[in-house]
Amino acid sequence: MRGLPLGTGLFWLASFPLFAAGLGFGAAAAVVGGLLATLLIALVQGGFATVTYLVLFGVPAPLLMTTALRSGRLSLSLPLALLGLWPLLVLLATAAFLADDGGLEAAMRDAMAASLTRLGVPAPEEFVAALVRVKAGAIGFWAAVSLLANAVAAVGFLAKRQLLAVPRPDWAAVRLPGWYPLLPAMALGLLLAMPADSDILALSALLLLVVPLFLQGVAGVHTRLRGARGRRPMLAGFYLLLVLFLQVMGPGLVALGLYDQFLRRPAPRQS
Repeated sequence: MRGLPLGTGLFWLASFPLFAAGLGFGAAAAVVGGLLATLLIALVQGGFATVTYLVLFGVPAPLLMTTALRSGRLSLSLPLALLGLWPLLVLLATAAFLADDGGLEAAMRDAMAASLTRLGVPAPEEFVAALVRVKAGAIGFWAAVSLLANAVAAVGFLAKRQLLAVPRPDWAAVRLPGWYPLLPAMALGLLLAMPADSDILALSALLLLVVPLFLQGVAGVHTRLRGARGRRPMLAGFYLLLVLFLQVMGPGLVALGLYDQFLRRPAPRQS
C-alpha cells in the first residue's frame, strides 16, 4: 500500500500467517489473527487499505479455515466452492453499492482508464472495454490462486516443523459439492439472456464461479500424473503452457473439472 520495495510480493503473502495460525492452533486463531491484522492496517494506513485487506485476505482466509477444519482434519470441498462464492458475494455487494453512481461497469471503466494512464499506456475506448469485461474475473482468479498457494505453503511450513494440527490433505483429490456446478450454469443462462451491452455483471459472475472448476481441473492433471515417470518435468511444462496460453487451456481445465465432478472416476495410472 505504501509502494515499498517487494511490497507487491508481501501483499499477496498476507494470508499466509492467517492460514498458519488456523492450521496450527485452530480456526479461532485465524479469526483472531485476521481481526488483529485488520486493526493494525486501519490504524496505520486507513480505510481503503483496510477494506482491500478484508476483501482479499482478512475475511476469506479465516472463513476458509472455519469451513475446512472438521473433526480434526481438513475438508476441502466447501472451501474450494468458497473460492468462487466469496468473490461473487463481493461483486454483488459492490454492484449494489455503486448502483446510484453509474453502476459497476462505469466504475471499473474509470478505474481501468486511470490505471492505464498512470502507467503511460494508451487507453482507447475499445481496449478499456475489453479489459473491463474480464477485470472482475481476473481479480477473483488471482485472489483464489493466492489464497490456495498460501494455504498449501502454510501446510508445508507447519508439517516440516511438526506443528500441523491436522493430517496433510490430498490436494489433488478435491471435489466440489454436488450442487456447485448449478451456479455457473445459472450464471451462463443469465449471461445468454442479457443484452450484449449490459451483461458485464452476469459475465463477471460466470468468470468468478468457474474459477473453482478450473482449480479442480488443475487438481485432475496432478492426479493423472501421479506415479508417472518424469512427473515433475511434465508438471513444469504444464504450468508453463498454462501461463502462456491461459485463454486456451483455461476452458479445457474447466471442462476437466466438470468431468471429474460428475463422473468421479479414479485417475488412470500411467507409467
